[in-house]
Amino acid sequence: MLTKGGHKAAAGTYWNLKDGSRIDLAEEGVLPGNAHSTFIKASSMTVLLAGPVLGLLFAVFLPFIGIAMSIMLVAGKVVDSVASATAGSMSFGWRPVEAYLTGRKKRKEARAKKSETRK
Repeated sequence: MLTKGGHKAAAGTYWNLKDGSRIDLAEEGVLPGNAHSTFIKASSMTVLLAGPVLGLLFAVFLPFIGIAMSIMLVAGKVVDSVASATAGSMSFGWRPVEAYLTGRKKRKEARAKKSETRK
């Protein structure tokens, strides 16, 4: 049974889920902490027996956690490389930093040569 800190609780042993501390209440009282502190009512024997079970669950699911993390890493690398390739292939056809001021003179000279050859 979960109980929040600062609330009235019956007598018993309560374990803080955040830091693992144990609170023993000999009679009904208020649990320490604020509303963000969560306590579970369990005997010491229950907590000691839960440790190996939780360890076994962690050991069983550890390979799946590793596989999921590897897949996420590879997918992230693929998405980054596709995004950079897409961004690299996009171009404006002009560069805003460059002025291209020499292009007009050449066009005027080319027009002048065309007009001379026609005459």
